[in-house]
Amino acid sequence: MSISTTIKSIQDIMRKDVGVDGDAQRIGQLVWMFFLKIYDDKETEYELLDDDYQSPIPEHLRWRNWASNPEGATGDELLDFVNIRLFPTLKLLQPRGNDKRSFVIRSVFEDAYNYMKSGHLMRQVINKIVEGLDFNKAQDRHLFGDVYEQLLRDLQSAGNAGEYYTPRPVTRFMVDRIAPQLGERIMDPACGTGGFLTCAIEHVRKQHVKTVEQEQILQQSIFGVEKKPLPHLLCTTNMILHGIDVPTNVRHDNTLSRPLRDYGPRDRVDVIVTNPPFGGMEEDGIENNFPASFRTRETADLFLVLIMHLLKDGGRAAVVLPDGTLFGEGIKTRIKEQLLETCNLHTVVRLPNGVFSPYTGIKTNLLFFTKGTPTQEVWFYEHPYPAGYKNYSKTKPMRIEEFEAEKAWWTDRVENEFAWKVSARDIKARNYNLDIKNPHSPEQVSHDPDELLADYAQLQARIARTRNELKAVLAAALEGKA
Repeated sequence: MSISTTIKSIQDIMRKDVGVDGDAQRIGQLVWMFFLKIYDDKETEYELLDDDYQSPIPEHLRWRNWASNPEGATGDELLDFVNIRLFPTLKLLQPRGNDKRSFVIRSVFEDAYNYMKSGHLMRQVINKIVEGLDFNKAQDRHLFGDVYEQLLRDLQSAGNAGEYYTPRPVTRFMVDRIAPQLGERIMDPACGTGGFLTCAIEHVRKQHVKTVEQEQILQQSIFGVEKKPLPHLLCTTNMILHGIDVPTNVRHDNTLSRPLRDYGPRDRVDVIVTNPPFGGMEEDGIENNFPASFRTRETADLFLVLIMHLLKDGGRAAVVLPDGTLFGEGIKTRIKEQLLETCNLHTVVRLPNGVFSPYTGIKTNLLFFTKGTPTQEVWFYEHPYPAGYKNYSKTKPMRIEEFEAEKAWWTDRVENEFAWKVSARDIKARNYNLDIKNPHSPEQVSHDPDELLADYAQLQARIARTRNELKAVLAAALEGKA
């Protein structure tokens, strides 16, 4: 049975349980079970490598000792075990000595809940997980990324705005272009389920890690923060699946809730790759953590200010941002001015509509910049649809091969039908409006305020002429009748 089939059959069982209300709770229920199963599979690996390994989880609470036997506890006995013994203990788990794994497990269960009311249905779910998933198999670990995507689609249909999956081709392209190196501190300040972080891990491991010591350096170089409990739980699980044995640097917190001035040199990082939430508003008071000239409650704008601040001099960032950031005015203008004055915004890749469908229809852009030197010129690259595509869809998703053209162009840049450059002087003259029309595609829609106002004035003039002509025709007709 495939993983996706296993997930579907589990969700079908959960729908029968009166305690689980909607997709969001079903996913929350499923994820803490997955975590314990994955952690138990990893512990099998730890035990093979270390004869003295001791689990941070009390022996009677380890997955293998209460869940893995299909004939094990069920009904009220299982329900009481989970509600009265398992959850209270793991929520308050105390470390043994300096073992940081206890902190990871406790952070996972701090905001986890058991919603199921039927111990019999819970046993059926557990048995499906035991029978259908083995995370010591490389294939199952690889396929778990597809499970994440399926779970996030379900979250979106459950109405959880802002929870969406960055397509893997976009993630891989951004990490490939930013090229994190071994020993660099790599961060995603809004890490969601960990897609950018796991991609960075795979990139560094493949390119640079050859020894145990180098792997240890990598393990200590990954940093993430996620505000919402369910994506954080998914991210922690994802880190463990990708070989980050103790992901204590992936925190459940809101990066924006800390005053900007409190981030000092020790918090600076070399690389940031992220798709911060956009289209949303932060809670009242968050904006006061930022300088007065940048105060706004719009999440994407605050994250851009934070990212500029967190980068070391010479640090590199790749960020997904909506069109609104490019052409927005007011505070957005001041933020873009700061970006061009303190960083080299060398590349903007403009993505077509539908990349993030069905999660959002907002048009997005990939911004690449390096901190420490002002921008002299910005290269724009308009990513085209593949031949025969008019949009992306579930059956026609974006593919990593589509970015080969950008990769080939990247190091030897020349203008072509998709690429053009604009000087920082011209951008400043445009009041830092970065929504710049492709000069090689004159029919492309522009958000330039001056162009829009001119178009609007022409439209109004045409309407006035048509109205006057109709009035004249009507007047002539009335005179004829008289």
